[in-house]
Amino acid sequence: MALNDDIALLSLVPLFAGIDDDKLRLIAFGAERRRLNRGQQLFREGAPADCAYAVANGSFTLTRGQVDGSTEVIDTVGRGTLLSELAMISFVERKFTATAEEDSEVIRINRPLFRRMLEEYPEVAVVVETRIKTNLQMMISNMQKLARKFR
Repeated sequence: MALNDDIALLSLVPLFAGIDDDKLRLIAFGAERRRLNRGQQLFREGAPADCAYAVANGSFTLTRGQVDGSTEVIDTVGRGTLLSELAMISFVERKFTATAEEDSEVIRINRPLFRRMLEEYPEVAVVVETRIKTNLQMMISNMQKLARKFR
């Protein structure tokens, strides 16, 4: 794919929405493309995460293992979805397993590349920080709603 295609894809990712093409070019230029066949796992739950993946083509089923050994389907995601965004800024474990539902392609964004963008464009760091905080606040709010069910 062309560099401009990767920039267009990154602009679809909510975390990067509104960031101009010149800044996204740095990520697109340094990112790696990876193709997966239907049924192939992109990553497994519990594995250390050193990067995020933007879905370029195809779709992925996200699953999580249960205590009884069964597997729960969390979601199915497609083009423009960013998987494991926190891995671009911190050491975390994968929270689910991502499996290609069809022949698919992703862009791998590693932590050093993402940090370089934040260092070179401090104004982007402010935007990204705000979006990540918002995402975390929504997640905490959802968890608090669930906690009420277990009281």
